[in-house]
Amino acid sequence: MTICMDAANTTESLKPHRQNTVAVRNPAAVKKIQPAKRKIAAKKNHAANLKIQSMKNLLLPIAFLFISGMSFAQVSKVTIQASGLTCSMCSNSINKSLKTVDFVEKVVANIKNSSFEVSFKQGEKIDYDLLKKKVEDAGFFVAKFEVTLNVNTLTCKDDAHVEIEGTLYHFLHVGERTLNGNVVFQLLDKGFVTDKEFRRNSRYTSMACYQTGYVGACCKNKTSSALQRIYHVTI
Repeated sequence: MTICMDAANTTESLKPHRQNTVAVRNPAAVKKIQPAKRKIAAKKNHAANLKIQSMKNLLLPIAFLFISGMSFAQVSKVTIQASGLTCSMCSNSINKSLKTVDFVEKVVANIKNSSFEVSFKQGEKIDYDLLKKKVEDAGFFVAKFEVTLNVNTLTCKDDAHVEIEGTLYHFLHVGERTLNGNVVFQLLDKGFVTDKEFRRNSRYTSMACYQTGYVGACCKNKTSSALQRIYHVTI
């Protein structure tokens, strides 16, 4: 019994010593491990930062080229010349009719040349057909219809299509060029010019859409709907 108890006491007496030994050794081990971990983590962070920077250096020139190649355009005003006016009352009648359109901001009439400069509310979609109808509702006809746009690197050429602010344009009798700044498009569709001029302009294209005013099989813009309005313009 004495031997067993002595052995047990000896075992118990060794436990604190072992625990103390571990406790004494652990701080030193931790001190060695922690700097090594921090060094590895720092290397990983540095490598990740280098990778991100290299990606930025690669993407920035691509983004610049993409943005610089994009074209932008915005309609700033429309100038309508009406036919059949004989007095200031005629001009006033068209003026009032145009002002009833929701997207119209202001109308400035020029009695001398029977023209009306129409400016628009910000962010509103412009309907050229509705403006033409308002002139006709007043009892007159459109002799000339010009759209002034502010453009940036807009490329155009004969029989090309371009969509600006949701409106599709088809260029007629236009040499290939790049447009910048304020540009005036003259609409050539039926009802936007005199009948004589409409017939004369038909020699510049054989496409059926010029006669109908809507996207057809002749149009190169295959993504457009057959019911989409298309305006034929020259510069």
